[in-house]
Amino acid sequence: MENTSIIVNFELSLDPFFIPREAKFPIFLLGIFIYLFSVFCNLTLLLLIFMQQSLHKPMYFILFSLPLNDLIGITAMLPKVLSDIVTETSRVHYPLCVLQAFLLHMYGGGVLFILAAMAFDRYVAICLPLHYNVLMTPKVVLTIISFVWSLDFVLIMSLFSLQVRIPRCRSYIMNVFCDNPSLLKLTCGDTTMNNIIGLFNTAVMQIISVSVQLFSYVKILFTCLVTRRSEARSKAIQTCVAQLVIFFVFEIVGTFTILSHRFKNISADLQKIMGMLIFLVPPLLNPIVYGLNTSEVRNILLRVFHRKVSV
Repeated sequence: MENTSIIVNFELSLDPFFIPREAKFPIFLLGIFIYLFSVFCNLTLLLLIFMQQSLHKPMYFILFSLPLNDLIGITAMLPKVLSDIVTETSRVHYPLCVLQAFLLHMYGGGVLFILAAMAFDRYVAICLPLHYNVLMTPKVVLTIISFVWSLDFVLIMSLFSLQVRIPRCRSYIMNVFCDNPSLLKLTCGDTTMNNIIGLFNTAVMQIISVSVQLFSYVKILFTCLVTRRSEARSKAIQTCVAQLVIFFVFEIVGTFTILSHRFKNISADLQKIMGMLIFLVPPLLNPIVYGLNTSEVRNILLRVFHRKVSV
């Protein structure tokens, strides 16, 4: 009977947080503030890059993908979770659940590939400054951006296309949002191929991202050590350290979340919170790290703000 109901209604139940009634609205308001703050910061960064001619450079064209990807990630996850908290429904239709999971996995892969592309751009700019304009032409930058999004899409689509072949016999998602491991737990068939493809795709993403960033930052480190210009060295180190912090935070939280699906003795609420942090921390930190922490963007932002205040 359960299987027939699932096929007809496409309705799934999510595993909600246990939140005391008096704490629901404060948590909801805090979540709304986090979401609006993240959207405002990321949209501001997007608009600055789009509208300011001085930012129409390879570095910022590649950077443009980061706040766009962050908006996809936090919007696909947080509004639904907050809505479930305040309405106490925790239900979702299967097609929307798959869409949410697809977007969240696209976001995760996007973070890895975009950070790798940004690291490569910094390597060329710092280690090969005289050849930067020759190597990072508009055509090359467009190719890098297209490759990042296309490879991410192909890998995630190959993963989710395998969902179609396995029948579902359960309707309870053991999470506050939908992701591929949670969807696989709904099935009653053999998921070996799904697990193999999932691990393969994760390995491909990690190998590409880590290899490019490791190569880039080792080269940058050597260049910084031999350069005599302290100002250039300080600027390069500041840029690289900020990006590495973002990368390591994402890796630590992401690795814990992936492993938590493999071990049953991990607290369910801890697993949910750590899973949510993947989609909350980068969208909050990235605009600050690549906005306020970048002198060129910061100066333009202050100039625009000053002009608005004067008017």
